[in-house]
Amino acid sequence: MQALFHAITDHANAQLRGAEVLLANFAGEDTDFVRFNHARVRQAMTIRQTVLDLTLIDGQRRDNCTLTLAGDPDLDRAAVGDAMGRMRESLPTLPEDPYLLYCTEPLHSIRQERGMLPSVDEAIDAVTTAASDVDLVGILASGPIYRGFASSLGARHWHAVESFLFDWSLHHAADKAVKSAWGGSRWDAAELARRIDAARTQLAILARPARTIAPGEYRAFLTPAALDELLWMLNWAGVSAKAQRTKQSCLQKLADGEESLSALVTLTEDIGRGVAPAFDAMGFARPAQVELIRAGQHAGSLVNARTAAEYGIAANGADEDESMQSMALAGGTLAEADVLARLDTGIYIGNLHYLNFSDRPNGRVTGMTRFATFWVERGEIVAPVNVMRWDDTLYRMLGTQLEALTAAPEWIASNLTYGQRSVQTSRVPGALLAGMAFTL
Repeated sequence: MQALFHAITDHANAQLRGAEVLLANFAGEDTDFVRFNHARVRQAMTIRQTVLDLTLIDGQRRDNCTLTLAGDPDLDRAAVGDAMGRMRESLPTLPEDPYLLYCTEPLHSIRQERGMLPSVDEAIDAVTTAASDVDLVGILASGPIYRGFASSLGARHWHAVESFLFDWSLHHAADKAVKSAWGGSRWDAAELARRIDAARTQLAILARPARTIAPGEYRAFLTPAALDELLWMLNWAGVSAKAQRTKQSCLQKLADGEESLSALVTLTEDIGRGVAPAFDAMGFARPAQVELIRAGQHAGSLVNARTAAEYGIAANGADEDESMQSMALAGGTLAEADVLARLDTGIYIGNLHYLNFSDRPNGRVTGMTRFATFWVERGEIVAPVNVMRWDDTLYRMLGTQLEALTAAPEWIASNLTYGQRSVQTSRVPGALLAGMAFTL
């Protein structure tokens, strides 16, 4: 893949004229996909795809073109030549971009990490053996992900990381299911079996008569998967420098110093421990860490090149949406084995979904409980809970009502595969809340 990327960008650079500048971004993958239903294989395939995004710049004007590469040198060179010609023709008709900013330094970087990934046969055998007695539905995506950047000014970045994600549910009946996910760079059949066994234990509880809880405020425990869903809401302009400058952030009161979160909350963009590349689409390097919230106080934001140019501040490699790619919330001191005892009586929430802002300026979020959510009494799971709607603020859930965070954050990979596999990951602990507001 790296040789293909260098060859095609060298060909594109050779066609430049005068003061033209070319930026090239490359995205590729070699992925084994396996879909399961009733713990049996329903679909298996290998996808190899490569996409090249070209940006031609002349002064303050730029145009962009995205190509899917065929892997045939003659076809790919012809496609690039056609794209360069079309962009060159359109540039004079385009307005100047006052916030155009790209890296002009000839920076170089390489990150290549091999994993210990299963063959398709190994993965299928492990899943079907561990889940032979349950209705498992899921998808496995495994293989290397590639990203590259090159500019005609001499910059070259290459990123190749191998990883896998197995995302599955064990179904009881109707909408009753236990959802689980496991990802990383080192496959372990024994660990997979342990996780499926843990989900099987919860599945047995789902067979009990479900309980309907009256609206009100209850003690609650959010598993790492549930808290992860909540925290990704901060990517809806929450940690964006542009959103904070224009007063549109859901954390605006935190950014302005009018509100604070719990001192337990320290949130970072942790590129160094994720699978996202350490460079952005304009060639700027991403720091290993960007601190966003420190001990409950605003500490920073994600800044892309355009925001940096507009406001005269330093870019830190953020993408166009200024969203987190490698989110990390620091863990606390609550041992996993003590969660139910500390919860005592309340709601154990396995997953959240249908999240949206009900009052963005005040950080109020609404959503639904999902999958394995249980009523707990005196430290013991008693019954599954029927679906409930909640409506609460980030300043309560991550602030005044946050009682503890679990000690070991869980590594969670995004299961998005629309167009290509996502490189978004997170490290998130579970959260014990003294109170969470349920409305329906």
